[in-house]
Amino acid sequence: MIRISPALLGALAFLVVASPAATARATRSTVSAPAKKFLKPSKAELKKKLTPIQYAVTQTDATERPFSNAYFDNHEPGIYVDVVSGEPLFSSLDKYDSGTGWPSFTRPLEASNIRTTTDRHLGFARTEVRSANADSHLGHVFDDGPKPAGLRYCMNSAAMRFIPVARLEAEGYGKYLPLFRNTKP
Repeated sequence: MIRISPALLGALAFLVVASPAATARATRSTVSAPAKKFLKPSKAELKKKLTPIQYAVTQTDATERPFSNAYFDNHEPGIYVDVVSGEPLFSSLDKYDSGTGWPSFTRPLEASNIRTTTDRHLGFARTEVRSANADSHLGHVFDDGPKPAGLRYCMNSAAMRFIPVARLEAEGYGKYLPLFRNTKP
């Protein structure tokens, strides 16, 4: 029988526990995997996936016509997601009729899913709103909205896809169902 001194046994145990393979095994068993990162499709893939107006708005910063777009007059409960990435952007609970002909919201559903930049395309500064992961042009935010925040997120319907409450679970957005528990279908 081979005898191993307690000091040697301790050193071997340390090496086994501290080895990269042992650390990786321990990590995989106790830490959940990170969420899958969105990889933006190529321009060619986006041109196949999106309609011409969706592509023009999201990829070349175009603006759709007011009063003749899909969601300016939509009053159904649900959420609006980026047409490119699917990241949740706005809720119908924060939508209001701004009279502009574009869907308008008082705030984003997930603030981390949008980012703002300064847009000077018209010769003066405006605050452009883009999706955080897909970098889609969504629209602009103005400070003439209803109180208390006073913001109007004026979005292009072509940059978003609407998911009605009845489809939230099936499309992977079930975590937003509690927001609509006290609303009429």
